[in-house]
Amino acid sequence: MKKGKAGYEVASASTHPDEGSTSAMTDAITAERATPEPLLSASAVYDSASDGGVIAAARAFTADFLAAAPSVRREPVAGERVELAQLVVSELVTNAVRHTVGPCRLLLELRPDTLEISVFDRAAAAPVPRGHDPRRIGQHGVEIVVAVCDSLSVEPDPEGKRVRARLSLQ
Repeated sequence: MKKGKAGYEVASASTHPDEGSTSAMTDAITAERATPEPLLSASAVYDSASDGGVIAAARAFTADFLAAAPSVRREPVAGERVELAQLVVSELVTNAVRHTVGPCRLLLELRPDTLEISVFDRAAAAPVPRGHDPRRIGQHGVEIVVAVCDSLSVEPDPEGKRVRARLSLQ
């Protein structure tokens, strides 16, 4: 990866693990076309054992990352979209810190019109969305993420899982 402005990394082309096979090459090319490289990406690792500032740190990291958007994007990200991104990051990092053991990694990937927010943790179990219950206090994180994002997915990862949310910047 090469360094972009503000110390964030701009992704470079990746290699497919089965580089030699024709089928793997076709799959890699197809996947590349379907998911273009981000304009800007950055990640941070948060440990649940650290002080209570993890969520605030993740929110600040997100705001700083999006403040760098004009360096690679036509225009700055609107304040409302920055606040929604911080909300989504808060909910996903909170889930990882509260419900899993060990550190989690936040990955932000800026695309022309979307922000992809991924949180990696060491638990294989997916977060469970609960039905709407206005009497329940707390535990509405997944509901909130689903409500404000274009998509939410949970993908297995060799060391646990990846929870990925896509937020429109429009």
